[in-house]
Amino acid sequence: MPERLAETLMDLWTPLIILWITLPSCVYTAPMNQAHVLTTGSPLELSRQSEDMRILSRSKRGWVWNQMFVLEEFSGPEPILVGRLHTDLDPGSKKIKYILSGDGAGTIFQINDITGDIHAIKRLDREEKAEYTLTAQAVDFETNKPLEPPSEFIIKVQDINDNAPEFLNGPYHATVPEMSILGTSVTNVTATDADDPVYGNSAKLVYSILEGQPYFSIEPETAIIKTALPNMDREAKEEYLVVIQAKDMGGHSGGLSGTTTLTVTLTDVNDNPPKFAQSLYHFSVPEDVVLGTAIGRVKANDQDIGENAQSSYDIIDGDGTALFEITSDAQAQDGVIRLRKPLDFETKKSYTLKVEAANIHIDPRFSSRGPFKDTATVKIVVEDADEPPVFSSPTYLLEVHENAALNSVIGQVTARDPDITSSPIRFSIDRHTDLERQFNINADDGKITLATPLDRELSVWHNITIIATEISHSNSKCHGQRRSQKRTFFLVQSSSRNGQQPKFHHQEK
Repeated sequence: MPERLAETLMDLWTPLIILWITLPSCVYTAPMNQAHVLTTGSPLELSRQSEDMRILSRSKRGWVWNQMFVLEEFSGPEPILVGRLHTDLDPGSKKIKYILSGDGAGTIFQINDITGDIHAIKRLDREEKAEYTLTAQAVDFETNKPLEPPSEFIIKVQDINDNAPEFLNGPYHATVPEMSILGTSVTNVTATDADDPVYGNSAKLVYSILEGQPYFSIEPETAIIKTALPNMDREAKEEYLVVIQAKDMGGHSGGLSGTTTLTVTLTDVNDNPPKFAQSLYHFSVPEDVVLGTAIGRVKANDQDIGENAQSSYDIIDGDGTALFEITSDAQAQDGVIRLRKPLDFETKKSYTLKVEAANIHIDPRFSSRGPFKDTATVKIVVEDADEPPVFSSPTYLLEVHENAALNSVIGQVTARDPDITSSPIRFSIDRHTDLERQFNINADDGKITLATPLDRELSVWHNITIIATEISHSNSKCHGQRRSQKRTFFLVQSSSRNGQQPKFHHQEK
């Protein structure tokens, strides 16, 4: 109810105030009294002094003004008349002088001490100072004695639309998820206007978009920015520049305006499945590769970014599931195929795997775009490696009579080349294990002969190492090029037996 009463009073007073402002001058008077002006030295001087005292001691006289108005930014050849002071003690005899004091008295506002006219002698800015509090007083022109108690009044600086709206916090940045529905709120911006928000429409702002349509819209009064198109795709366009305008005077013609920019970035959602760059991958690997070695990488591309592009890789089918494994590289976003078990070219020369890439983080809102996974085929070819010769037995144990004849054959070792090429094998004795050169070996057939007599009393056991070396073929002739070798222990026991059994320490190189 108080608010409604205030609105009603404002409606009644507004036309009167406007009319008053448009008048050439404003005259303020106090109620008339019957005071008489007497000459100094007359018989009634004492009576006049008594009357003066009565005037000053009575209750404060009611100057009818309480405030005046002056238009800001007014500029003209002459000072602008703000209003006029007048007291009912002034019968027009020019015996009264008006005095002005307070905010800006003498510097901004000047009074004609005879007529009471108040002029503004400087251009005023409401945004710098909106009102001035001054004090008026009427005194005797000759004696400067107060004729009235001082009266305080206010001069208000009336606003004009001289300030454009400003976006103090711009330029702005905001994000909104891609594929958002129509009308999703993005952000809101706020402009300020230094003009008077109470008087007129100088500070009443209306917002609009100058650039950025048809993708975004703005609510004219609240400046809330929303999406104006549904399902905007980050993968098609990630960033948008929106130019926003704020216009005062309620957006009407003649109003002042200010602009700012808003950069809107679409954030990613998982709306794209992974897709292998190719449906078939080919890799080759030597059969002697070390276990755990990466033999190839496969990659499923995903148009999304961050965690939405992360995929896990698995081997879901194929004839090499027991020999190979695939792991996910989180940094490179690809799958790394590694060897789990040894390969043998002579046993199986190729393998086929079916691998799958599947998104880790699925957004159920876009499940209809799925499935969020893809498959590819991987062909792995095993390459033949030059493997060392393989002895028919890891160790050999021979029993030789101490009286055996020199150069007699006491035993034989055999070895083969496991490679398909089946290169010839040559045999030799590691003389570090036969320093006395008691034994010889036939390089072609591996037959071992006795080179020096055996003496059981000196040594019962002889432990020697045999070397098998693979020789390459060239024009059907054997050359001495060593390609690989393997060692085995050859233990010789002189008879007779003493019941002690040897301990074997197998070593291969």
